[in-house]
Amino acid sequence: MNSTLRNLALSATLIAVPAAGFALAEMMISPAAQSTAATQSPGLGDLSAYKTIVADTQTIAATGDFAAAEHRITDLETLWDQNASALRQADRAAWNTVDAAADEAFSALRAGTPDQATVDAALAALSKTLDAPVPAAASSPIQYVSGIAVTDESGRAIPCEVLIGQLRTAIGSTTPVAAVADLQTKALERCNADDDAHADAFSAQALALLNG
Repeated sequence: MNSTLRNLALSATLIAVPAAGFALAEMMISPAAQSTAATQSPGLGDLSAYKTIVADTQTIAATGDFAAAEHRITDLETLWDQNASALRQADRAAWNTVDAAADEAFSALRAGTPDQATVDAALAALSKTLDAPVPAAASSPIQYVSGIAVTDESGRAIPCEVLIGQLRTAIGSTTPVAAVADLQTKALERCNADDDAHADAFSAQALALLNG
């Protein structure tokens, strides 16, 4: 996610403001609802709004106007982040699959010099994933740093805001020792850079120091 939006997300996490989410409602399938049903994930619900944004982005990117395409895909990023909490609770594995595909699309469009083939492939993969966000099998067990889990059961890094929030809670109103403060700063920097893996590692080390 981009730095501005990530900073906003971090602020929301650190002051423990719960994220709003989609209300998942049951729908009766009728001939008129076939097009909507085709864009629904059993766990994540109606993903048509996200698919519309991706389709728009593909159309724009095809013209070579990557700045405009990046601007449009940011609408998806904003909407996805706004509903992340509810979507993760609905189906964490499926959320991970879509989130990973979205991150690839964001990276492709935000490269210093976007490559047309890379952008097209990333957007196509994201569109396909939204059509059927079937969770990929975990390729490795849950990973730990300093005894603290930094990946979930699907093998994907835990959202860095989660561990940073835990770290902030553990520190509370006290002044952390220099080593913990330094690790917290590094975790925030890597989280702002969309580097969940390293951010989680720094947070885990800091939590371990506090727990020790």
